[in-house]
Amino acid sequence: MPDLKSLFGGATPPLVGLDISSSGVRLVELADAGKDGLRVERCAVEPLPRGAVADGNIENLDQVVDAVRRLLKKSGTRARHAALGMPPAAVITKKIVLPAGLSEEQLEVQVESEASQYIPFALDDVSLDFDVIGPVASSQDDIEVMLAAARREKIEDRVAVAEASGLKASVMDIESYAARAAAARVTAQMPGGGKGQVIALFQIGASMTQISVMQDGVTLWEREQPFGGNSLTQDIVRAYGLAFEEAESRKKSYAAQVNAPQANAQGGDLPAGYAADVLQPFLESAALEVTRAIQFFFTSTPYTKIDQVLLAGGCALLPGLLDIVASRTRIPGAVISPFQGMALAPGVREQQLRADAPAYLVACGLALRRFD
Repeated sequence: MPDLKSLFGGATPPLVGLDISSSGVRLVELADAGKDGLRVERCAVEPLPRGAVADGNIENLDQVVDAVRRLLKKSGTRARHAALGMPPAAVITKKIVLPAGLSEEQLEVQVESEASQYIPFALDDVSLDFDVIGPVASSQDDIEVMLAAARREKIEDRVAVAEASGLKASVMDIESYAARAAAARVTAQMPGGGKGQVIALFQIGASMTQISVMQDGVTLWEREQPFGGNSLTQDIVRAYGLAFEEAESRKKSYAAQVNAPQANAQGGDLPAGYAADVLQPFLESAALEVTRAIQFFFTSTPYTKIDQVLLAGGCALLPGLLDIVASRTRIPGAVISPFQGMALAPGVREQQLRADAPAYLVACGLALRRFD
């Protein structure tokens, strides 16, 4: 059976989580800190040229490889095993029911047979993996199995990036799964371990918002919406006549200055009217996207309540976003840091980590695969 590079399997330590997004590549390396839990060994980001990655597809392999090489050098990691993520839209997942007691070989045959019913292209063009979830509650003679399938070419693009950068792609996960794994570790630190809480996670990236609603480790609902921080950058371009890269840089600098003025963050300032004329309309749009998604969740499921909204992604720390989302949804909210409760290695800059933490959710979730 074609192998999806150990989608559900473990990995040989040490290992880095490598998140390749449309805005940049992010790396996280974690280590076991014994009784103190986990320690952040390495954490770094390297921007990508616009268009190098689009809609989850690697459009310019050389540019991505160059960025990953710079990232590895910047981070100082010596790890040569990597966990990478696939965009949710690129992977088909399906829960199937199979007879209990099958051998591994029999399971593979059955999974491949079942996969042909759900995959709209030839199995020769597909990488498959599966994981046994456990017995079916209503039938002890059956087991529930999670099937995952992705186009082989999509897998190979990411493997090629890793190998050309001097890494071995030991694990290939789904980005939304990695993000939920990182979020679950944080929600477990809530009062009562977050038991019984319905939590909505919004990862607002450059061009896409990934939404996952979870309860006690179970995903109740998820979807993607085409909305992200590039819209705000484009608004800055139009308003002030800047190049896209300059607008992106000034956007981030402004957020850093407002969120941590004591850090005296440097970078191009934006005009005095930016907050009211450009940023506020974007925040209103973001809050509307969150509200619509929540209403869609209510109409699509039996659930009528969300206990907390968590914000992540590069846009999560935009000044005023958390407040306006909480005001419009009337649901308590927080900006999530996947590094919450972790120790930091001496070379990790705490101030920089705190400023960028929400954008590292996927990379941190990938890095956690070291401990499977």
